[in-house]
Amino acid sequence: MRKARIGVVCLCRKTFDYITAWKLFQERIEETKKDDSVEWEVFSKPVYEPLEGEEAASFLLESKVDAVVLVSATFHLGHLALIIDKRVNKPILLWGFNELPYDGGKIRLNAVCGVNLNASNLYKSGNTTYIVHVGDEIDKDFILAIKMKVAIENASIGLIGYRAQGFFNVGVDELHLFHETGTLISHYELSALFGGEAKEEDIQREKAFVLKTFDTSKVNEQQVNLLAKLIVLASDFMLKEKLDVIAIRCWPEFAKTYGISPCAMMSVLQSRGMLLACEGDVEAALSMLAVKAGGEKTPFMADLSQVNYQENYALLWHDGVAPCNLWDGKCVRGLETYFAGGRGVTADFVLKEGKMSIMRIDTALGKTRLFYAEGEAVPMKKELAGTYAKVIFDIPVDKLIDIVTYTGVAHHVIMGYTQYRKAVHYLARIKGWELIDENTKV
Repeated sequence: MRKARIGVVCLCRKTFDYITAWKLFQERIEETKKDDSVEWEVFSKPVYEPLEGEEAASFLLESKVDAVVLVSATFHLGHLALIIDKRVNKPILLWGFNELPYDGGKIRLNAVCGVNLNASNLYKSGNTTYIVHVGDEIDKDFILAIKMKVAIENASIGLIGYRAQGFFNVGVDELHLFHETGTLISHYELSALFGGEAKEEDIQREKAFVLKTFDTSKVNEQQVNLLAKLIVLASDFMLKEKLDVIAIRCWPEFAKTYGISPCAMMSVLQSRGMLLACEGDVEAALSMLAVKAGGEKTPFMADLSQVNYQENYALLWHDGVAPCNLWDGKCVRGLETYFAGGRGVTADFVLKEGKMSIMRIDTALGKTRLFYAEGEAVPMKKELAGTYAKVIFDIPVDKLIDIVTYTGVAHHVIMGYTQYRKAVHYLARIKGWELIDENTKV
């Protein structure tokens, strides 16, 4: 997955302290560029006049930027942002510097007024997706939102088989998805994932990893061997096909055809940063990409499975696919065979505690939405099979359930231990998607 490319332009006017403003801009952009998770394209001089705005726009176009930061270092002409917006047509952050200390004369920067001017001009010209920020450092949540946007729009997604039987709500209209995200789905049969050849030394290496990582007392040696081989086959398949994420129809045919389900394999590969979604859920797969771009190294696709209204918690659970590195370090981390007629072979552990979030890109009634909520995973005993976390959300769990069910959000969410509420708000605004969160009225 390529890095996001963000362009930066400094807007000034010589009737203000433009010399100091340009020095401040250079200092602050040098600090900004220390974030090397993004490619920075900085226009080399301040922009004062419309012709210079045209020059800056040409630079941004040639640089093929994904987003633009327009810095109001001082107040400036209103033409400049409009010219760049018209020609470049990318998400815009309007960044204004804080005012400098007074020196007994006129205002030195008046940068906030410049931001206000740009926002009003953009809004009244039809651009309602810009983001506004005032401060001495760039808005890092805008950077996260652009990284999420780029991850979504440049995704290479493989759908292995189809969605799970009866899961109509996770099916997608592929051309609507393409319109909203630019993503095209590559389709494969289940046999494409597990029908290849694996080198014996690779299988033995993965078998050693499985035996070291999991308590395997509830599975037999043949199942361990099948798991080790599947880890190799799935990893090789994704690398060969250059897929960023895959969504697998993991039941009902998989275990019957291959001999075990893919759950434990998904747990292992996801612990290594690979992305695999259950049950053919393409939008969950897309959400995993966004969550990873937002800073979560190993996201977990979970069901909002159980709720306790009296004690105000929910259980985020799934059939043993959580990345095995998310283990709480206390319970026995094992393998289970509790479903698919004993051929389940799923991971089995409680997830670690800590601040967390859930997110999902979800389409309903022809509209793409973003669902987001935050909370905290708290300690719990290992009392059932699968992988799961006990979570207390920042809002009452009954309200959360009402929001999810009355807005029709699908039953899979992406959990992680990174929180990025503001970035999700920005992403929804930039994409023109409905935001579903704690403020949603139902």
